[in-house]
Amino acid sequence: MDTEEKISKVEEPSSEYGVYSYEDYLSWNMDVMVELIKGKIFKKAAAAPRRRHQGISGNVFSSFHSFLKGKKCKVYEAPFDVRLPVKSRKNKDIHTVVQPDICVICDPSKLDDFGCIGAPDLIIEILSPGNNQLELTRKYEVYQESGVREYWIIHPDEHTLLVYTLVDGFYQPSRLMTHGDVVKSIAVPEFELELGEVFRDLD
Repeated sequence: MDTEEKISKVEEPSSEYGVYSYEDYLSWNMDVMVELIKGKIFKKAAAAPRRRHQGISGNVFSSFHSFLKGKKCKVYEAPFDVRLPVKSRKNKDIHTVVQPDICVICDPSKLDDFGCIGAPDLIIEILSPGNNQLELTRKYEVYQESGVREYWIIHPDEHTLLVYTLVDGFYQPSRLMTHGDVVKSIAVPEFELELGEVFRDLD
């Protein structure tokens, strides 16, 4: 390995020790996607998401994309960095960087060349075998603390969707929704999603 290769290749950080920042995150050259949640590293699966996951993501994203054409709100899908600062927007002070499957941002000032800095209005996560309970619990906490107005969790195998809506600083869950239900978003007014269409032709 020559000198240039040594400089460009940053040693992989430990996922068990240390507290890392977005500044650290930008310096890594890793073969897998990672997220930072309160300074701790969570690695995403090396393999591509399963076909059902991708089908659902495509259906939901296309519905939002069509609805939001010409509107202020914008929809993005992973990989897309969402930085959630607590006290400072400086890279060295940001310790949570997530890559939601889908997110909607209605405040243009939160968007820059690197993604989003600040809480999106809506975040959608599609469960996969790589998700672990600790990761889901911590994401729930940081999304609530950061002020994400609406948080959707979709279960591909069970064909269900649960909506958490922020009320007075705390998430209130909806009932569990499935085929035949129509999801109405509070964070994105007038948007409606027919779950039967989301889960159609996945098998």
